[in-house]
Amino acid sequence: MTDESAPTVLVPEVDEVNRPFWEAARRGEFLLYTCANCGGHYYPATDCTQCDDLAPPMSWQPASGLGKVVSWIVMHRSYHDAFKQQVPYNVSLVKLDEGPYFLTNIVGCDNADLRYEMPVVAEFQEIAPSVTLPRFRPLSEGSSG
Repeated sequence: MTDESAPTVLVPEVDEVNRPFWEAARRGEFLLYTCANCGGHYYPATDCTQCDDLAPPMSWQPASGLGKVVSWIVMHRSYHDAFKQQVPYNVSLVKLDEGPYFLTNIVGCDNADLRYEMPVVAEFQEIAPSVTLPRFRPLSEGSSG
């Protein structure tokens, strides 16, 4: 017997701080929360950790969506029903060209082909009618995104 109420996808928790990020992802745009004082980039944060201002003005700004893979793990079993159909899948840490790290999945290549400092670019995948996730794919040589 199967549990019909088991989720088929997990969706991010949207709040007032991160809402602009998720709305931009639905439009195919990658945004980073940016400090107006020093230009530090975050996903998302309410305070800047790079400057001395205790409450600097922060705003969402367009980002390149480019980065490099710095770590990953390949999951060979499902720890949540929403991931059963995806096994094996990777959970990867990408260092964005703007500086912050982003936890994501690398798509468009075999898990065995993942490598340290692999250049990647964001792409956007709709996982539910109102939710689009940024995932990353390998950046082919000579491509700029």
